[in-house]
Amino acid sequence: MPPIVLKIAPWLMLVASNVFMTFAWYGHLKHKSLALPVAILSSWMIALPEYMLAVPANRLGSATYSTAQLKTGQEAITLIVFTLFSYFYLGEAIRWTTLAGFGLIVCGAALVFFSRG
Repeated sequence: MPPIVLKIAPWLMLVASNVFMTFAWYGHLKHKSLALPVAILSSWMIALPEYMLAVPANRLGSATYSTAQLKTGQEAITLIVFTLFSYFYLGEAIRWTTLAGFGLIVCGAALVFFSRG
């Protein structure tokens, strides 16, 4: 694979895996009348493609990035995906305090990702 693909592909795969996982963990909240065992089974079925993306993303990414960089990058992706999901799918308002808190977490992720020491 070309070097640029090795740098970008893990992040695209992690974005896709986070979309699946966010739906697996929180999608059922829009349908609270659904029986809990059905919600659990549905979540497991949604989580399988998430793992099929996340595991190879981390395997592929580990050739270019440290595990700390992969984990913190994944957490930043999770916050972005979750914020968009909450707003567009669940219809929840995004408060400035939520954005500020998430922003601080992203700053921490950037510190791990871009530090050279």
